[in-house]
Amino acid sequence: MRHVVILAFPGLQSLDAVGPLEVFSAASRVVAGTVAAGRVVAGTVAGSRVVASTAGAGTVGYRVSLVSADGSWVHSESGLGLATEALPPVGTAIDTLLLPGGDGVHAARADSRLIEWVRDTAPHCRRVATVCTGTFLAAEAGLLDGRTVTTHWARAPRLRDEFPAITVDADPIYVHDGRIWTSAGVTAGIDLALAMVDDDHGGDVAQTVARWLVMFLHRPGGQTQFSAPVWVPRAERSTVRAVQALVEAAPGGDHRLPALAAAAAMSVRHFSRVFAAEVGESPGRYVERVRVEAARRELECTGDTLDLIAARCGFGTAETLRRSFQRRLGVAPDSYRRRFRVA
Repeated sequence: MRHVVILAFPGLQSLDAVGPLEVFSAASRVVAGTVAAGRVVAGTVAGSRVVASTAGAGTVGYRVSLVSADGSWVHSESGLGLATEALPPVGTAIDTLLLPGGDGVHAARADSRLIEWVRDTAPHCRRVATVCTGTFLAAEAGLLDGRTVTTHWARAPRLRDEFPAITVDADPIYVHDGRIWTSAGVTAGIDLALAMVDDDHGGDVAQTVARWLVMFLHRPGGQTQFSAPVWVPRAERSTVRAVQALVEAAPGGDHRLPALAAAAAMSVRHFSRVFAAEVGESPGRYVERVRVEAARRELECTGDTLDLIAARCGFGTAETLRRSFQRRLGVAPDSYRRRFRVA
């Protein structure tokens, strides 16, 4: 089982820790066969480790430990008490070290023993993840220099000022830079954990977990950070992933099928078949999905006309934008803007 260690400290944001814990726990049930898309098979939960009735279940999934400096109860910023274990010894095999945020993060930064443990433990982990202002803990330990990271949009300026060696992008829900994963505020930790489950076990498992937790695969509107495309299936082949990145980076570009096939160095027919098999939809529908997401952000954050937004996002005309928007989201662009526009 992959060992996930979540660091707790007084004043943490409880959902930063509990949200990812629930995702990893649910993923263990899925890969062990105790949770299917619409049913639950007999199984029990012991602590934070899922013990399934399925044969061999103990060899798959995740084992999650919530740890703190002294292994005692830790109270979150909301007053919720969390039972923790002691810090594992440096050198312990850890798959994922996750650092949450919260009002108490700056006091935790001043705890030299805690920061030293993070600094010394990180090299023994396959990946290090932060939620919200947990980025300050990782930055204090020197883990983020030269990396691109995200954090809660309201805390991004301070992170930039205090740690100029880090590139801070306050827009995305989460950022994956090598072995470092960082996410935005609070519930974005759930999106981050789902992305890591997808990376470990594939899209089918992550999709099942998302459905089980009644999660949006694409979030509804709000501030840009909270409405960016949260869930985009990632292809296994690097060439197809590169095409996905190309489309997402410039939704308004020339993304007709021949151009995308050429970017992947494949014939049109072969590319269409491979893309659909790996992403789960045709290239045309994928381009439309990305363009609709881009138009959502424009509607939320600008006062530009539909004609301008349609041109920028690759739809050509406002009428094409309206049809695609209605088909994808079941609402007209004007109605969406009235509901979700951010002043």
